[in-house]
Amino acid sequence: IVGSAIALELKRRGIDTLLIEADEPGMGTSFGNVASIAVTEFMPASRPSVWRQIPGWLLDPEGPVRIRPSYLPKALPWLLRFAAAGLPSRMRALEAANAALCKRVHQDLQVLLKASGQENMLTDTGCLCLYANDQEMRDDREHLAALDRHNVPYKHLSGAELRALEPAISPNIARAVLFADNRSVKSPYGLVIGYVKAFEKLGGKREKGQVVAFTREANMISGVRLADGRVIAATQVVVACGARTHLLSKLLGDIMPLESERGYHTQIMQPGISLSHSLIWPAKAFMITPTAGGIRVGGTVEFGGLDAAPDYRRSAITVRRAKEALPALQDKESTQWMGHRPSFPDTIPVIGPSPSVQGVFYATGHGHLGLTQSATTARLIADLVAGVKPPIDMTPYRANRF
Repeated sequence: IVGSAIALELKRRGIDTLLIEADEPGMGTSFGNVASIAVTEFMPASRPSVWRQIPGWLLDPEGPVRIRPSYLPKALPWLLRFAAAGLPSRMRALEAANAALCKRVHQDLQVLLKASGQENMLTDTGCLCLYANDQEMRDDREHLAALDRHNVPYKHLSGAELRALEPAISPNIARAVLFADNRSVKSPYGLVIGYVKAFEKLGGKREKGQVVAFTREANMISGVRLADGRVIAATQVVVACGARTHLLSKLLGDIMPLESERGYHTQIMQPGISLSHSLIWPAKAFMITPTAGGIRVGGTVEFGGLDAAPDYRRSAITVRRAKEALPALQDKESTQWMGHRPSFPDTIPVIGPSPSVQGVFYATGHGHLGLTQSATTARLIADLVAGVKPPIDMTPYRANRF
C-alpha cells in the first residue's frame, strides 16, 4: 500500500516513475491488514501500560504477544531498543511525531482516492473501542488522555447505546468509546489495485522483478539491478519494501533496526451476524472489521522472523476472542493469513532520504499503521523527491536516528 500510494502520487505530479514489484501488486502485507484507517492509534507501542501487561501476555500461550524461542536471540537487540523507547523522557516526542502524520491522514487520503476513482472505498462508520468493565477503561486511560492532548474527538457510549449501534455485541461488554474518524476500507487489496491501475492510466510503468543490488556514480544513485541481471537506470529511487526494506538499505550502507511483527487474520465470509462498525478490544488486543465481503478478525504480534512458517493457531486464538465480543459469530467459509508488519522499536516510520547515497529515499516501518499513513507518506516522499518543502517537520522520521 505504501509503495503503490507513492507511485501514484509521484506520477500524479508528472514525475516519470517505474514501479518495481517482486510479486503481483497487493499480494503482500497489504492484502491482509484489518482495513482500518486508525488515526487515533498514534501512541508509541512501548509505554508503561503495555509493559505492565507484557509479562502476562508472554506467559499466556494464547496471549496477544509471542516470541518464538528460537528467534529470541535475534530479536533481543530490537526488544531492548523497544524498551528504551518507552522511557518517559521519549514518550511525548514519539507520540507527537506519529500524531503529526495521523492528523494529515484524511486530507491526504482523499487526494489519492479521488485520483484513483475510489471515493467510495471508505465506510461511513467509525470504530468502537470495547471495555468489559470500568477497570478495562481505566487501563486504557493513557490512550484517551493522548487523544485529549491532540484534540482528537471521541464519544463515550453506555452498554445500551453500544448495542443500539451493534446488536450482535455481547451484553458482557459494559461500555465503549466511538472513534468516528477511524473509518474502514471496504477492500484493502482493492485499494492497492485501484492505485496501481490509476498509476498506469497516468502513464506509469510497472516491472516485475526482485531488486538485488544498486548501481552508483560517485555517491549518487544511478540504477537498480534485478535478480535476472538487468540494470534499470534511475536518478532517484524510493525503497518501500515493508519488512524487507532493511535488506536493501544494508546494501546502501544504511543499517536499520527493522523487525517483522508477524500478524494473523481470519477472513470469515459467512459470519452469521451483521456488523457495520469495526471493533477493537484493547484488553484482548484484537480487532474485527467488516471488509472484503465478510468479517475480518485480526491481531496478535509474533516475533519469528521473515522466513518461519505461519502458526495458524494464532488466528484461531483471535477468533475465539472475537466470539467473546460477538457470541453469535460463526466462522463458516473462513480463510487464514499471516503477514509481516514492518516495525521500528520506537514505532515511528522512516520517511526520508538515505544518509549514505544521494537520490535514495526510504518509506518503511509503519508498523500497525501502514494503511493508515500510506497516503500521507506518499505526499511527504513526493515532496522530498520533487524538492518541495513538506508540510511538517521531517526530522523525527530520518533514517539515521537510531
